[in-house]
Amino acid sequence: MPALTLIIRLRIDPRIPIGVSACVAQLRNLGTDPLGYNRLVSLTMSDRGDVLNIPSAARALSGLLISGLLFGFLGAILPAWGYHLSSEFSTVGNYFLSMSVGVILSTEVAGRLLLKRGVGFLLVTACSLACAALLSLALLPATAPAWWRMAGVLAIGFASGLLNTGVFHAISPSYDRDPAATANLGGISFGMGCLVVTLLVAGTFYAYTVTSILVFIAVIPGFFSIWYARSSFAAPLVVKQPSLAQLFRDLRTPGAILFALLLFFQFGNEWSIAGWLPIFLIRRLGISPSTSLLMLAVYWAALLVGRLAAVALLARIKHGKFLLASAGAAVFGCLILLATNNEFGAFIGTLMVGCGFATIYPLIAERIGREFPYFQPGFFNGIFSIALVGGMLAPWTLGHAADVWGVGVVMALPLAGTCMVLVLVLLVWLEAKIRLG
Repeated sequence: MPALTLIIRLRIDPRIPIGVSACVAQLRNLGTDPLGYNRLVSLTMSDRGDVLNIPSAARALSGLLISGLLFGFLGAILPAWGYHLSSEFSTVGNYFLSMSVGVILSTEVAGRLLLKRGVGFLLVTACSLACAALLSLALLPATAPAWWRMAGVLAIGFASGLLNTGVFHAISPSYDRDPAATANLGGISFGMGCLVVTLLVAGTFYAYTVTSILVFIAVIPGFFSIWYARSSFAAPLVVKQPSLAQLFRDLRTPGAILFALLLFFQFGNEWSIAGWLPIFLIRRLGISPSTSLLMLAVYWAALLVGRLAAVALLARIKHGKFLLASAGAAVFGCLILLATNNEFGAFIGTLMVGCGFATIYPLIAERIGREFPYFQPGFFNGIFSIALVGGMLAPWTLGHAADVWGVGVVMALPLAGTCMVLVLVLLVWLEAKIRLG
C-alpha cells in the first residue's frame, strides 16, 4: 500500500541515491502509471520541449504529501473509529483490502483521464474525490455498518491511484533535470504526509469528535484541489498497454524470483506495522490511543530519517553487513514489542523496527539496479507485482489471523517476515556466487 504503490513504479538506476525513492522512485524513463500498468511509448525531442515545465512539476511534487496522507490514513484513524475496543480484527483487515482494491480499479480510469483531460484535471479530480470520500466518512454515524466505511475507504484508494498517476507524469520533467533531488524531495513529501495524518489524529483524539477529525483531514486535499485548479500543467505522455509477454518476462531467473520474494516480505513487514501498530499497543499494553498514535508517528519518522541517512551511508559501509545489521535491528525491535510491558520498551522497539526497515529497501533496490539494469517494472511485471501483493495482502491477512490467534500475531508475523528476509538475502548472495562462478 504505503509507500508501496509508489515503490512499484521504479525504473531502478544504481547511480541515483535511492534511500528515499521508496516513495517517489526514479522517473527518468517514466513508463508507468501509478500502478505501473501503462507504459511510455514515445516522447520525441519536440515533445520534451513542450513538457519541460519545471514549475508545474514542482507543484505536482507536493501531491505526494497528499498521497502519503491518504496511504497513512487507515493506520491513524482505526483507533478513532473504536476498533481498539473491539475484536473485529477481520473487519479491520477488510478496510486495508478495500483501499487496495480502490487503487487497482483506478488504473484504467487514470490512464484514460490523463490522455483525454490532462494532468491538471487528473490532480484536481483525485484531490476532490479524496476530500469528498473523507467528508462522507465524517458524516457516517457511529452505528453505520462497516461496509459503508469500506466503500469510503475504497474511494480513498481510488483517489490515491488517480493522484499518483498525475503526480508521476507531472514531475518527470523535474526528474530529468535533477533526478536525485526530485527523488529525495518526493520521498520526504510522501513520508511527511504519513507523519502529518498520524500527528493530526493523535493531537485531536481527545479534543474533537471523529467527525471533526475527519473534516480536518479532508480540508487538506480540498485545499490542494483548489490550488491545482488554479495551476497549469504539462501535456500528458503517450502510453500503451504492455503485452502478456512483457507482464511475466521478469520472472525467468532464480535471481529475479528471489528478489521478488525479498520485496514481497519486506513490503508486507513495513505495512503490517504501519497499519496495526496502534491497535497492537493499545490491546497489549493498555496505553491510551493518542500515545499509541505517537508511537506510530515515531515509526514514520524513523522510516523517513532512516532512508535519508541510508543515502549517505550506502557509499561508506559494506552493503552486506549493512543489510544484515538492518534486518537484525528490525528483528530485535519486533522481539522487544512482543515482550515489553511498558511505554519505554514500546518506544525503543518501534524506533528499532522503523530504523531497521528504513534501510532494508534501499539496499535491496540498489542490488536490483545492479543485477537488472534493464528492468522497468510495471504493475503486473514480475518482481514488483509480487512485492505489491505482499504489501497489499499483509495487513488484510493479519486481520483474519488475529481473529484466530489473537492480536499478538500482528507483531509475530512481521518478525517471521523479517527472518525470512534474512534467509532470502543469504540465498541471493549464494545464487549470485553460483551464477558468476
